Amino acid sequence: MSSDPLNDKLNEFFGGRAVRKDLVHRLKKGTNIPTFVLEFLLAKYCATDDPDEIEQGLKAVNERLQGNYVRPNESNLAQSMVEQKGQHRFIDKVHVTYKEREKRHWAEMENFGSKRIAISERHYKENPRLLEGGLWCEVNVAHHGVEEDDYAFIIEELRPIQISRFSFEAYAEGRSEFTRDEWLAVLLRSIGIETDGMDRRLQFHLLSRLFPLVEQNYNFLELGPRGTGKSYAYSEFSPYSTLMSGGQTSTATLFYNKVKRAVGIIGYWDVIAFDEVAGVRIKDPGTVQILKDYMANGHFNLGTEVIAQASLAFVGNIDDSIEQIVRSEKFDLCKPLPKEFDLAVIHRFHIYVPGWEIPPMSSSLLTQEYGLISDYLAEAFHHMARKLNLYSDVKKRSKLGATVEGRDETAVVKTVAALQKLLHPGSEPSDEEFEEYLAYAIEGRRRVKEQLNKRKNDGEFALIDLSFTNSKGEVVVVPCPESEGIEATVNPRRGKLEESAKDEKLPQKSPESVKEEVTETTPAEASEAPAAPTHPELQEQHVDIHYNDRGFSYRTLFGDYLKGAKTVSVEDPYIRAPHQIVNFLRFCEVCVEAGGIETVHLVTSTESEYHKSEQLQKLQVIEESLSQHGIELTVEFSTTIHDREIRLGNGWAFRLGRGLDYFQRPDDWLEVGANDLDLRACQETKVSIIRR
Repeated sequence: MSSDPLNDKLNEFFGGRAVRKDLVHRLKKGTNIPTFVLEFLLAKYCATDDPDEIEQGLKAVNERLQGNYVRPNESNLAQSMVEQKGQHRFIDKVHVTYKEREKRHWAEMENFGSKRIAISERHYKENPRLLEGGLWCEVNVAHHGVEEDDYAFIIEELRPIQISRFSFEAYAEGRSEFTRDEWLAVLLRSIGIETDGMDRRLQFHLLSRLFPLVEQNYNFLELGPRGTGKSYAYSEFSPYSTLMSGGQTSTATLFYNKVKRAVGIIGYWDVIAFDEVAGVRIKDPGTVQILKDYMANGHFNLGTEVIAQASLAFVGNIDDSIEQIVRSEKFDLCKPLPKEFDLAVIHRFHIYVPGWEIPPMSSSLLTQEYGLISDYLAEAFHHMARKLNLYSDVKKRSKLGATVEGRDETAVVKTVAALQKLLHPGSEPSDEEFEEYLAYAIEGRRRVKEQLNKRKNDGEFALIDLSFTNSKGEVVVVPCPESEGIEATVNPRRGKLEESAKDEKLPQKSPESVKEEVTETTPAEASEAPAAPTHPELQEQHVDIHYNDRGFSYRTLFGDYLKGAKTVSVEDPYIRAPHQIVNFLRFCEVCVEAGGIETVHLVTSTESEYHKSEQLQKLQVIEESLSQHGIELTVEFSTTIHDREIRLGNGWAFRLGRGLDYFQRPDDWLEVGANDLDLRACQETKVSIIRR
């Protein structure tokens, strides 16, 4: 390895806290273990520059990974190994959950594949984060052979893979030995990026991904091409952040679980990042309102006041040409965001980073030099996020222009505070550096403001020329490079509101004339004009399902009627046999998809007390699973129930001739229709849908 002055300096002032990042890249290609876990092993076995010792160390690391790291598809093999050997040491992520019904804690190991592992109280008392999202650990798992007990494994020893002590004073003192530009290079090298030949603007873009890690309640947005490493800092770099991939997001998971009376993941992480943000689906409108409250104030109220510190990062892809978007009068740079992200949500973003200016990650961008151990840097960021508040100091020093309104000021100040924490821990930037940070922060906020101004049909967000006064007394207006001088974005055309029918009677159009207008619409116009959603009025009806009919899944039959209901009551005496309980689970899944449902009450019967115990045990699993989505399941057993009926809190009711068990059982569970109930053949039955 060639000599590099910055390497020597880093090892001198952060001895034992630096690691060769090229070695991380070499190992990373062959495993999906988080970076901070790999660096833990490298620091243990490769703390040298001697080539022979490094090769021996890499061999030792690979042996540890092969012998102790469980890949997700090897969970059965790992469990069998413990049973045969009696015990084994693993590297895995461990979660600990308190089961209220059983009044005890159980551990779960992600890749080991068991959710019911006995664990000593001392482990989660000494390491509370086991209860708050989990930790990667070295774990000694033993086999528990007592047949009377309902678990097979026990954690005997546990060692978290993270540093045991952190001193911010020592961190700040070490930083003081570097210039600002040197420290900027150290930070980027620490996340694996080489800065040689890279301009300052690109360095700031890459550094901006760390803003949410050091600043509380920071709302970050980056949209850009694929493959630029947008999610790396949140999925691999820090154990204090979590990455949620595109999919359905619920109030119970994210904010507050009313059933468990427990705060969601918002209370346990420094950063919650949403990857592939275009694919995020929010079915419950209430979740969006809570999101707005939280993004604005850092708290929300769901029957109880919840205050949290987590920052939110939204990252995703933008496939359209940036030049075409900024020149378009119809589209803006927030086009990929979910439709639920209205003006109020967008207004709360503190920065919009132009991801299209960041090149795709390649080997030429990866550093071959030393950087700080990710876990050590993550502890520094965690300390600064939780303990260091620079808002007042930065606000006093900033001389923002008259066009910088309330939320603009908050966004700019928080961004500058994040830059100061990252680049000047324990000190302050010079006037020149501070103004550089102000300009970057203002540009990031202006990009948000320009999209709002383009979307809004009036002048509410028209003050986009955000500025500051520099140390020379000059007013500096900061533009966004992609839209500078482009009228469609900086001075969008305002559409006129349509006159109301009261003021001007519009001529009625015949069906023929409407048909002609539709025919004359060009394909391009048709693709740009969004189709108006249709919501047919729900009606009372009687549905006759004949033998061998298909297309009558629970989603098809009940889905539209479930919307707007908060409670669901199911009366069906035959939720007994395994396939009947699975049918009930599938109905519950449709309830989750509908959004807004808070309680499901099941009234059923049982054959005997013996069968009741087994039946109840299966229903309790569904109960626990539903609680993760904020739905409370209650079960009542009746000896007199006979009719089969589903009643919804919004007034609709279903009378079911065969209850939920109206599907034919497949001859083979590998045939089409075994999983998709719309393709499953039905038994003959009748369903009456009535308004109560």
